[in-house]
Amino acid sequence: MAMESRTLGRTGRSVGVIGLGAWQLGADWGQVDEADALATLHAALESGVDFIDTADVYGDGRSEQIIGRLLREHDGPLTVATKMGRRMPQEPENYNEANFRGWAERSRRNLGVDRLDLVQLHCPPDPVYHDDAIFDALDTLVAEGGIAAYGVSVETSAQALAAIARPNTASVQIILNAFRLKPLAEVLPAARAAGVGIIARVPLASGLLSGKYTRETTFGADDHRNYNRHGAAFDVGETFSGVDYETGLEAVERLRPLVPAGATLAQFALRWIIDQPGVSVVIPGARNAEQAHANAAAAALAPLDQDTHKAVQAVYDELIRPQVHDRW
Repeated sequence: MAMESRTLGRTGRSVGVIGLGAWQLGADWGQVDEADALATLHAALESGVDFIDTADVYGDGRSEQIIGRLLREHDGPLTVATKMGRRMPQEPENYNEANFRGWAERSRRNLGVDRLDLVQLHCPPDPVYHDDAIFDALDTLVAEGGIAAYGVSVETSAQALAAIARPNTASVQIILNAFRLKPLAEVLPAARAAGVGIIARVPLASGLLSGKYTRETTFGADDHRNYNRHGAAFDVGETFSGVDYETGLEAVERLRPLVPAGATLAQFALRWIIDQPGVSVVIPGARNAEQAHANAAAAALAPLDQDTHKAVQAVYDELIRPQVHDRW
């Protein structure tokens, strides 16, 4: 059975509802060798995935380069989105046309393509969203043909709304999962009204929503789930969705009874996201072929019933909302 497809906003492209996030194939999640990375990518494609999200900063280009090798080996329909802007200090003046050209050219070389399908500003500082010149520069790159479309990856709902208000923003990437419900209220409805795609990232809350972690679980020194728990390297919201680890474990146990028979907690968490009106594609990461196959299989689950959605909301309201809702 083919995976359900949806239109990715103003790109006009049709993509399967479950894609693949390729951060794990670059860096910050422990070491993944190139053979395992390629096996993961091929497994995702075999499972019906046709959307891959990466960034120029993942492994300083390693993730893009591995995906470039995949593109040379694969001739089916595939949309590759990348991101730019995090390889330099996060100062608004670094977001300019000259840098955009250099960053986009580097990504084209890494991926081995003449035109980038989708380029996203990578969680830029607040002033960027309100600078007309920045979006004019992106429009110029689209007009010249070096990129097909652009979007913005954001940290906060306010940033998402600012990006959606821009007339040529094709997509917005935002953290959305059972521990991060705030985008449901305003961001998803605004995106639907504007025809902007929503790419849901960190769908498993850095693995917490896989249900596989315990209080005894340890993470390597090169894993952001170790070194970024308090936001030492980048926004703490990217690690466990900003939820305190112990609280997250408690919430997982509250959610576990809701999982349909024959499904995993991770598949349940992905199905919950797919059910949200306005979501175009969700991008779980994977470290191996088995994870890639299992994630893609979540698309075949039946939509969750309203009682289940209400139960997820209740767990969020009691345990998670106080920690994250006002912050992002």
